[in-house]
Amino acid sequence: MKTGAVAPSSNALARIITSDIVPNGGPVIELGPGTGAFTRSILAKGLPEDQLTLVENSPDFTALLRQRFPHAQLLEMDVTRMRMWDDPWNNMQAQAVISGLPLLTMGLRAQWNVVGACMQSLRAGAAMYQFTYMTRCPIAPEILARQNLRAERIGSAVFNLPPASVYRIFKS
Repeated sequence: MKTGAVAPSSNALARIITSDIVPNGGPVIELGPGTGAFTRSILAKGLPEDQLTLVENSPDFTALLRQRFPHAQLLEMDVTRMRMWDDPWNNMQAQAVISGLPLLTMGLRAQWNVVGACMQSLRAGAAMYQFTYMTRCPIAPEILARQNLRAERIGSAVFNLPPASVYRIFKS
């Protein structure tokens, strides 16, 4: 329940969720990077490591990420409390937020906080990317509606364990 995954994300899923990242498009925020499957894909797109902010709650994963990606900004924190902080990325003008969080296991308030903070961190026209193992968008419809957001499915990784879909969430 804490990680929301039975196995690390596949390369196919990582390619889909990071497909819109460009090397000189500005910073990227990754929520719940775990072992770094999406992180490696983001960096393979040419994004400089110092343009990457990793937000992880697990001390074990944080220690691993610090070794693997020493030049990334690493924040060890509970992302559901992002709006309660004086967020270090609150007007970051990020080109994307890549999320590996298990949003479906979170309550509405936690989802509201995470999605709201993510949207505040993005530049105009940018989006949050979220994957799910379910058949629908993992962000509650009432949150999408109240924050004036749209979600579109951009692809599936059928050979991921389990199969997963990726959604792009953006302002309407």
